[in-house]
Amino acid sequence: MNRKTLMITLAVATAISAAAGLAWWIGMNQGMAMMAAPAAVAAAPVDPSQWSIPQGEAATRRHIRDGLKAGDVDPVTGLRIQNYHDPMVPGKQFDAPAKSPFMDMMLVPRYAGGGQGGGADSAGVSISPRVQQNLGLRTAPVVEGTLAAEVDAVGNVAWNERLQDVISARAMGFVEKLHVRATFDRVAAGDPLVALYVPDWVAAQEDYLAVARMNGPDLDALRDAARARMRQVGMDDALIAQVVREGRVRARVILTAPTSGVVTELMVREGATVMPGMPILRLQGTGTVWAEGQVPESQAALLKPGTRVIATSPAAPGQQFTGRVQALLPEVDATTRTLKARMELVNPGARLVPGMFVQLRFAQPGRARTLLVPTDAVIHTGRRSVVMLAEAEGRFSPVDVTTGREAQGQTEVLAGLAAGQRVVLSAQFLIDSEASLSGVQARLNPAPAATVATHRTAARIQAIDADRVTLDHPPIPALKWPQMVMDFQLPPAGQRPRGLAAGEQVEVEFHLQDGDLPQITRLQRTAPGAAK
Repeated sequence: MNRKTLMITLAVATAISAAAGLAWWIGMNQGMAMMAAPAAVAAAPVDPSQWSIPQGEAATRRHIRDGLKAGDVDPVTGLRIQNYHDPMVPGKQFDAPAKSPFMDMMLVPRYAGGGQGGGADSAGVSISPRVQQNLGLRTAPVVEGTLAAEVDAVGNVAWNERLQDVISARAMGFVEKLHVRATFDRVAAGDPLVALYVPDWVAAQEDYLAVARMNGPDLDALRDAARARMRQVGMDDALIAQVVREGRVRARVILTAPTSGVVTELMVREGATVMPGMPILRLQGTGTVWAEGQVPESQAALLKPGTRVIATSPAAPGQQFTGRVQALLPEVDATTRTLKARMELVNPGARLVPGMFVQLRFAQPGRARTLLVPTDAVIHTGRRSVVMLAEAEGRFSPVDVTTGREAQGQTEVLAGLAAGQRVVLSAQFLIDSEASLSGVQARLNPAPAATVATHRTAARIQAIDADRVTLDHPPIPALKWPQMVMDFQLPPAGQRPRGLAAGEQVEVEFHLQDGDLPQITRLQRTAPGAAK
């Protein structure tokens, strides 16, 4: 029994030992795998755009420990450090890793080309595909083509004043008969209009005929004088020739229509007395009419006198009236910002009459091929025209362009882009905001360069090395600084006196720098005792 118990005990002990050994072997393998995992993670490329703020702060502490600053390459990310910033105050940038002067936290590094909005340089911003989708960002290609700009306008028909004739009395007389009785009566060229009795003309004709009937030598002078008198009382050459040819008095004079048209104004009635120069009626030709249309001032530059125009009117369905631009009138409607253009239209059959509406379409001559972009892609800031250019790997940068004509949702680009590039159609200002948060210099509306305030003071050199100097300076009231000893950044070696040493009196001009020592811009020695 004891032997059997001993054997069972030994078997159990052996099994336990084997299990413990197996567990130790498995544990060692798992431990080695866990030790290898950090190395694998470290070897994997690090994308700082995916860092949280605590991870950014940890990177800054590592930079302080390793002596890294802006301009150096971070060995962990393989990217160049662009600057440091406080995520809560993104507009301020610093060149050295440190604690934030605004919040109780460390500054966070910003990398060039790290996908944090800094881009590969300071002229663009990188946006991840996820953010692009959230912004609803759309792009379109820059294409080459011809902008088919059609200028349309609506106008009113008016009489062509250049076809207007005013029939006036040439002498005092009486209206014996009117052959036209009302305004807008139509007449043809040569039709009689009014019959006048002019007593002065009758007397002049009788004098001429009396001389003409006389026989004898040297009467030519008298005949010429009598003919001249008929001309002086207002008779025209045609009537004088008729009197001379027929040899009888023309007691009544018939005034005829010089052209075809309509009577637009009738100023006399039968029996009325007319005086020299008095208008009798107004005759308007209808062969052509004017159409005065309102053209947007932005499109007025596309028109010039002689431009062909086609007009249609609801009063003449299916019929087109052709013509040309006669003049661009020097008058702009301040309310609608339109310029008045006057067109002369051919009016077959006198279908067009004053007051009718016409739809005008102006023909444009062929133009050279240019680059075209959607009008939505162009942003006019007031001082320049900008498009947001979409580049490779999710990068965007603003580009100044020179624009031309605009029509049908397309805008000509005369300079600044190349065919095949892509421009942003939407969310441009959201990209601009992202650029602002990322400190990108080239933006849609760059802020004017701030004037750097400089200050001057006398000081004594306490210590000096290659790029900085320790100065003991008096109070500086402009900065509300008391007398103190502090460090300054020296100007380049070629811009400062040689052989400066501790104990010398100097006069310096400097300006302040965010996150860095004051920068001396001018430094010169002064006589001993000059410091106050």
